[in-house]
Amino acid sequence: MLPAWLPSVPVLRATEAPSVDALSGELLRQWGSSEVWRLSYGLRSVIVKRGTDAQSGEGTAYERYVIPLGLPAPELIASADGVLVLADVGRVTLEQEPSADGFLAAADVLAAIRRTPVEGTSGFPPEHVKELAGRIGRIFFDVGPLTEALAALHRDVALRVVHGDFVPKNLVTNGTRWTAVDWPLVYLAPHLSDLYTLVRDAVALGHDREPIVARYVESAGADPFLVDRQVTVGGACFCLRALDFVVTEGVRTIPGSEDWIDPLLAELEGLVEQLP
Repeated sequence: MLPAWLPSVPVLRATEAPSVDALSGELLRQWGSSEVWRLSYGLRSVIVKRGTDAQSGEGTAYERYVIPLGLPAPELIASADGVLVLADVGRVTLEQEPSADGFLAAADVLAAIRRTPVEGTSGFPPEHVKELAGRIGRIFFDVGPLTEALAALHRDVALRVVHGDFVPKNLVTNGTRWTAVDWPLVYLAPHLSDLYTLVRDAVALGHDREPIVARYVESAGADPFLVDRQVTVGGACFCLRALDFVVTEGVRTIPGSEDWIDPLLAELEGLVEQLP
């Protein structure tokens, strides 16, 4: 049964289905804060998403960043009342088929995002480190080095778009082109948390870190020494944001997410220790 909140008019227009009853639906994800469907009629299909809490801002993210900057994201067909109708950009994710070539292609996608100049204010200023650490309330080591390193990046590096959840499940291919999906967490910052999460998952799956980072450096035309610093700082910022999400929302919306807290704390501490 299709969801009652389905925005039927744009879906029927996009799929050319004669009626809602003619559509076939595939539930792709259902968490407490988001629900995602693929709706099809013949060879035509669209993705329909409804988000709440942290997932509710994707329409705003499209208006503010994705559409004006021409980022490699699915086309937004319609948006209303927290429900998005998006172009279907493929049925295979990097999570489903985690090939070495796929991770290299993802590095190219990230480079395209990061090459795009953008104006605005930082979504992760240095003072945000202390603020998040206080809200999380379980950090018993000094995060001062992260604050200093993040401040240095704000002085040395231009702000760029951060996807915020650049992981294999959010990288989709149609067989010829890779696209980043799921943009509600996007913000601006000088760090490279997106490259950190991509490499983190690649290494966990048995791939080497170096070719992926080298591909990004080449594709983005970046300084490899600066990239290393951006990745370490970005990894720590990712851990902070992830911990904040879990303790403030995830424990309510994602069963078992409380088990993520201790590993994320250990990961954060290890990254902070790497900072000068």
